[in-house]
Amino acid sequence: MSHVEDFLTAVEEKDIVKAIQEAEVNTSGEIRVHIEKCANMKCIERAEEVFYILNMHKTKDKNGVLFYIAVDDKQFAIIGDEGIDNVVPDDFWDSVKNRVTGEFAKGNHADGLVLGIIEAGQKLQKYFPYKTEDINELPDEISKG
Repeated sequence: MSHVEDFLTAVEEKDIVKAIQEAEVNTSGEIRVHIEKCANMKCIERAEEVFYILNMHKTKDKNGVLFYIAVDDKQFAIIGDEGIDNVVPDDFWDSVKNRVTGEFAKGNHADGLVLGIIEAGQKLQKYFPYKTEDINELPDEISKG
């Protein structure tokens, strides 16, 4: 198996999808997780590329959030679309990133993602609360490259 496939078990992947669905109950924000072997460039730049490849920029409110992991590079990035960036403080993602990377450092990849996703949903709720007419604009499944 590849490092990407070994990064999470099938049960852990289901837990992460469940966390995305739980987080999106609080917010109209759209959360995705993408895992790949390596970035082959600066991690944040690759996360931005993947964001567009996954069409995350096409949400109605420009409020997509990507959790990006380059497994072999041991790199993680979290980015939000321009709708989020336009209204949140510059340090908005810091606590989420610290939570995720703190758990990653202990080898708790799934726990880190679950905790980070739930926190992201809670933080986004203030700026992008869930409305009854909201639809799930992006898949909740983990994408892999």
